[in-house]
Amino acid sequence: MATIGRRNLLSIERASVPGLYLNGGELGEILLPGRYIPSDLKPGDKLDVFVYLDSEDRLVATTEISHAMVGEFAWLKVISINPRVGAFLDWGLAKDLLLPFREQEVPVRAGKWVAAYVYLDPKSNRIVASTRLRRHLNRSGNTYQAKQPVSLLVIARTPLGYNAIVDNDRLGLLYHNNLAAPLTAGQKLKGFVRIVREDGKLDLSLDPSGYQRVMPLKQKIVNALAQGGGHLGFDDASSPPAIREKFGCSKNAFKQALGALYKSRRISFEKPGIKLLDNTRYSPGR
Repeated sequence: MATIGRRNLLSIERASVPGLYLNGGELGEILLPGRYIPSDLKPGDKLDVFVYLDSEDRLVATTEISHAMVGEFAWLKVISINPRVGAFLDWGLAKDLLLPFREQEVPVRAGKWVAAYVYLDPKSNRIVASTRLRRHLNRSGNTYQAKQPVSLLVIARTPLGYNAIVDNDRLGLLYHNNLAAPLTAGQKLKGFVRIVREDGKLDLSLDPSGYQRVMPLKQKIVNALAQGGGHLGFDDASSPPAIREKFGCSKNAFKQALGALYKSRRISFEKPGIKLLDNTRYSPGR
């Protein structure tokens, strides 16, 4: 059975002047208008399509790719405001996505971008958006674990850091002091869970923590030292952007790796820079 607001792999029932009619199971036949029919279509092919209601509330399919599907959060641009019903958002399809006035956390303006949740209105079967995000965040039992990799959507800057939607599921926070550079609302990132809090919220990081993070980074620093003749112009006073560009990690992670190398007597601090201690071929006579 086809699902409204999601992508579906549907078989072709018949062809007609308007386009192809696809088998939607219990939803019946669903029209794929002619302009969306792939040019390389072969007999027996099934089509990967997005199913929704058109402006006349008829089920239709499209091969266009939406920026979000039902059950997902997204960063979307406000296209226009209709004073009777609400705002319309660009979500990548020919028909814009309605953001009703009742679903606006604060009034939105045309040309602005908003974090929105996409859902199926149970009364009308129409796909609509909401910026009242907390209504749609998961607050049930937490199944996340520290060091778990997650997908992030940055939605807002706060005094402590950046709020992010984690795996289209719940809210998390990326702290300023764990970031090498500022982020931007709407960014999609890969990250990691640092701490699971009792209230279900998550503290996040862009780097794996603990052993998983430090061990590979230690080797990367040693390799850079070897390539530099045993010396490297980076230390715990280096800037976060420079560290991120060189080593692909946050300053906190870099300092942890330096600390581990120092404790194991692999490096010394030169102020500025560091020196590789257990490879004397790079420093003859010492």
